[in-house]
Amino acid sequence: MGLDHKISDSIQVTTSRDVLAAMARQRSREGVHRARYAGWEAGQLEKEMLDNSWLSVPADESVIFDLPYEERWLATLRLLGVEPGQLTSFSGHA
Repeated sequence: MGLDHKISDSIQVTTSRDVLAAMARQRSREGVHRARYAGWEAGQLEKEMLDNSWLSVPADESVIFDLPYEERWLATLRLLGVEPGQLTSFSGHA
């Protein structure tokens, strides 16, 4: 038995092995095409969130499902109004 969490009307997160196995067996490729996998060790994600290793934004289906993986980071920054070309690789004090 796993946990399910509804993110939006069309996005759901699950830890259910039964759901994941059913998706793997599904004959229709549409369901598999719109699936994403992520995995962490117990407590890893929580620690990374506390360490500010993640930038969280509202879920955007087009970023999650329609963009190639390598384009998602830039698209997510742009959702926040950040133009990546204006960022620097160093920090300072104001």
